[in-house]
Amino acid sequence: MTTANDLFIIALDLKHPVGQGDLSLALAGAELIDLIGAGSVAVDGDRIVPGGPPPPGDRFLDEAAAGLTRQAPYERIEDWLWRRGRDLSAAYQAALEENGELKPQRSSRLSFGSESLEPVDTPNRRRAVERWEENEPVLTALVAVLSIEDERSDDEPADDETGLDDEAVTTVVASVHDAVMELEAVRQRRTIENAAFANLWRGP
Repeated sequence: MTTANDLFIIALDLKHPVGQGDLSLALAGAELIDLIGAGSVAVDGDRIVPGGPPPPGDRFLDEAAAGLTRQAPYERIEDWLWRRGRDLSAAYQAALEENGELKPQRSSRLSFGSESLEPVDTPNRRRAVERWEENEPVLTALVAVLSIEDERSDDEPADDETGLDDEAVTTVVASVHDAVMELEAVRQRRTIENAAFANLWRGP
């Protein structure tokens, strides 16, 4: 299982609802971080520079690596997050359901349409929970970006104390944060525009 799979599972378990768009961006960031860790890509400033092959055994990382821009000046991290992240949470949902990692559950925190889901108690879920409970820096940082850092005690690390010691990983997490904030700004603007339009029809 990858960081993206673990992130999806942890998002299901937390109290705050997680938007599909936010999660898709974070999943794309998690994939990129795993590719960095495998030496499949490097980060040069805000650009993704392809390197070696992706780690074997995960089709999502294969797809992510295959979609990299391989000619200079290469692709900006944030542009790649938006492109790769399109409908990515739905793709992970389908894969985890197919593998028997998810099941329907009314009380789930993460809903897709009319369907709510929860993780099945599998070795993969236990591994994801273990990473989360041990404050694993990458997973903790990505969860914090999603504003679902809601089950930590006061003596546990804050968002800026997650222990990230790799500059490339820190850059990716910051780019995910910026993209999620941009998506939220778009939502707020649409809400304001829709409210203004409704007021026009209501009249004085």
